[in-house]
Amino acid sequence: MRKIISLFLGIVVFIGFSVSANAKTLKCQTVIAAKADEVVMLKDFGQTVTDLTGGSVKFEILPKGTVVGVKETLDAVDKGLLDCGFAWTHYWSGEHPAAMLFGSPVAGAGVGIDNIAFLSWFQYGGGKQLYDQLWKEMKRDIKGLMLQPVGPEALGWFKEPINSMDDFRKYRFRTPPGIPGQTYKDIGVASVAMGGGDILPALEAGTIDAAEWCCPKPDLVFGFYKVLKNYYLQGLHQVVVNADLYINGKVWRGLTDHERKAMEVAADASLSKSMSYRIYENGKALHELTTKHGVILHDTPEDYFPAYMAAAKASLEKNAAENAFFKEVWDSQKAFADIAVPFWSGAQMSNAKLGMAHAATLK
Repeated sequence: MRKIISLFLGIVVFIGFSVSANAKTLKCQTVIAAKADEVVMLKDFGQTVTDLTGGSVKFEILPKGTVVGVKETLDAVDKGLLDCGFAWTHYWSGEHPAAMLFGSPVAGAGVGIDNIAFLSWFQYGGGKQLYDQLWKEMKRDIKGLMLQPVGPEALGWFKEPINSMDDFRKYRFRTPPGIPGQTYKDIGVASVAMGGGDILPALEAGTIDAAEWCCPKPDLVFGFYKVLKNYYLQGLHQVVVNADLYINGKVWRGLTDHERKAMEVAADASLSKSMSYRIYENGKALHELTTKHGVILHDTPEDYFPAYMAAAKASLEKNAAENAFFKEVWDSQKAFADIAVPFWSGAQMSNAKLGMAHAATLK
């Protein structure tokens, strides 16, 4: 019996040594601060991978600027300076316009795709295969994993209530860069692009006088309520927003089949967990904003929606005419929307009215 026990312990020690000897720690730099909710969920993803691989894959999560600047993150992953990076894929729209259709398809790709329907397109409507093709189009040796759906993002913060697009056009308004921000310019809004950390100082200095960033929780953290009190939840510019992990191609190919599968399974789990996490966190933040900080919640003026949607479609059509891969991706989203959106939007009306009926009892 002692020999059997000794042999068993020897096998356990050998296996443990083998795993630790072959363990990989991937250095992953994000484009945001270390305490952001996105990093909380990124670490959760990393721990899931570690658990599924028995410790053979681990992550060292580095905040923005640790190795390279935010704008150099994708380059650093492609060239192997970083094992992986974490950002929103629409950050790279300057390199390829189709990146926007994966990271933040403006106005729901102009065809009514919300953040949940987007995941349906991505997982079952051909989106994942096109996402893999994106990196080849960009000539990047990268494997991308979509991790964190965020939207819909709030329209934003204003000094005074806005009752129409005429009121909206009076303000210098912080917007995202790229097509979402350009679409605001196309409908006559004075759009100003800037980083998240610059928004509050710009509001305090009067450089801008209205702003959007994301959703109640991040907006609370940035402290916009200290300057502005009128808050509008419904916006079209980033109904869908996704944060992704980019892995160096050589690193990805160096993983075992089991490790790669663990990454993919953990990524799929993260899509659901991140959405669940954000619903509750944003709910708590909105409650704090309206009950402790004097924030007034408004409905967005009705004439905003057709104006923004029409301009977004025009921008999408222009990009599709100029870039073949952009057109391929957008055609895929439109074909999906023609089938899925009539069902999903109708079903969502029940969900929205259900929630609104409860919310009305709380006023």
